[in-house]
Amino acid sequence: MKDDDQKKLPRATAKRLPLYLRNLRILEAKGICRIKSKEFSVITQVPSATIRRDFSYLGELGRSGYGYDVAFLIEVFSGILDTNEESRIAIIGFGNLGRALANNNFRRNENLIIACVFDNDPKLIGQTIAGYHVYGMYEFDEVVCKKGVSVVISTVPSRNSQAAIDVVVKSGITAILNFAPDRLEVPKNVSIRYIDLTTELLTLIFFDRNYKKRPLITIS
Repeated sequence: MKDDDQKKLPRATAKRLPLYLRNLRILEAKGICRIKSKEFSVITQVPSATIRRDFSYLGELGRSGYGYDVAFLIEVFSGILDTNEESRIAIIGFGNLGRALANNNFRRNENLIIACVFDNDPKLIGQTIAGYHVYGMYEFDEVVCKKGVSVVISTVPSRNSQAAIDVVVKSGITAILNFAPDRLEVPKNVSIRYIDLTTELLTLIFFDRNYKKRPLITIS
């Protein structure tokens, strides 16, 4: 897929590509070589019509009556998402959530690497926790430059998140994943995604209560 084509990809479609890729990798690990949009819809909870439309932006990925080749889709989506290129990540806020993320360390993709962690708590700064040296935010610029960090995950609570993100933006980093739900002020060149765990949980409960369907394929 050419760069010009990627720029034309709708944002909503682009947001779903990592979801598609993750589930395709699980299918491949289970030995499933081919899947139809209706089956993939059950797995991803994305309507089959939306899946077909998303895939159509990327060219002829499947055949009518046959479905989609799982390995081929993985190759296409991996290329678009640059999953073969290493990304070094910093976590700011090393409480329970930050430690859980560090312990996971993106085991399903060896090219996503947590390089360093930060906190403002004097009791944590300078300590080694879960195998990570905890740096103070006052060291942020120097450390992320030295370690080649390009992405930040923030678990800082809402009341302190703007100040923390200001430090991140000042360092020149433009990719941020924020676990605090409150919207923050960032420059237009900064890409920031928000994850609100409460909202996600309530959405899950709502769908579980109102849209239960028997799955065609299980991937757990």
